[in-house]
Parts: sequence; C-alpha cells; structure tokens
Amino acid sequence: MKTNPDFSYENECDAVIVAGCDEAGRGPLCGPVVAAAVIFPRRDIEIPVVIRDSKQMTHRARAAAYEWITQNTVWAVGQCTPAEIDELNILWASMLAMERAVSALAVRPEFCLVDGNRVPKGLVGAALIKGDAKSLSIAAASIVAKETRDRIMADLAAQYPQYGWDKNAGYPTQSHLQAIEKYGINDCYRKSFGPIKERIKNETSHD
Repeated sequence: MKTNPDFSYENECDAVIVAGCDEAGRGPLCGPVVAAAVIFPRRDIEIPVVIRDSKQMTHRARAAAYEWITQNTVWAVGQCTPAEIDELNILWASMLAMERAVSALAVRPEFCLVDGNRVPKGLVGAALIKGDAKSLSIAAASIVAKETRDRIMADLAAQYPQYGWDKNAGYPTQSHLQAIEKYGINDCYRKSFGPIKERIKNETSHD
C-alpha cells in the first residue's frame, strides 16, 4: 500500500469535481460524530504541508494541515448529535453526517470518494477502504473532521472540565471512565454505548 496519499483515485474517477469524505468520532462515549468533505480546486496544486491519514499525524502537523486545507480548498463539515447517534446507531449517524457535509459544500461534487466500505445512500461515489492513506481528498477530509471534532470537545471541556474531554476527546480512557463513575453523565453522552448504557441500567435498578 502507498505510504502517502495522492490523486490517483481522483484521477481514475470519470468526474471533474470529486469530493473526499471521512468522519471522526465513532468510538468516543460522548460528543458528536463529525464528518468532512473536501474538494481540491485543482490537482496540480502545490501543497506545502503534509496531508495524510489524520491518525498518523502529530497534533502540530494536523493543525498546520487544517489551516492550509481550510484556506485553499472547498470544504464543509456535518455532524450528528449524541441523541441522533442513539436514535440511528453510530454507523448510520456517521453516514448521515457525511451526507450533511457534502450537502453543505459550496460546490456540488459529481463524485464522492468515501473512506471505508460503504457509501452513504444519499451520495454518488465509491467507498475506499483505508482511503485516508490512499486519496489526498479523503486524507484532507480526515484532518478537517478530526480537528473540528477535537475543537468541539475542547469547547465542551470548558463547560465540563471534570471529564478531561480536551485530552481524551471522549474516548473511554481509564481516567475518563473514573470521572464518569465519580461525576455521572450528562446530555453530551451517547446513552446507547456500552459503558454508558450499563451505568444507566445500574442506576435504574438501584432506584
């Protein structure tokens, strides 16, 4: 597999305007799932920053890439709330968030390259497993989605500092689980997710 993404898959599409789509935040116990869609204005563009799978980047490199992407591409984000995640389940909420991101683009894409193994039903495109390591458009979307979600969680952490969301981004780390045990949950939590669902069940049984 290629170590760095490029425009090979974009160039193979029978389309001029191609959007890359990815999401961030399927695994956390709280906060929204956030998706991003990115269209590069042209494929011979000079890119002075590293753009790759956001999970393989340092925070500093990802932040620098985010700033460049949001200033030099057509991009948009979409999200689903914890309540929507509980209603739809995380898979379908992720799909809906991607549809919302594409719908929010200022330019309508002819084709979407979507990270993973499934294309949201509202989009025309192709799924690309490990797409964030293969397609520059998807990699850029992964960076925008990750940075956007981390910033949302940092803002929420300012309201609820006891949970450490600015550091754990809502993932079930040991310190986060201990904070939940000590302080309980609030409306930011996904009540259908295992540890939260179990806690609610236990609290109900003790009533």
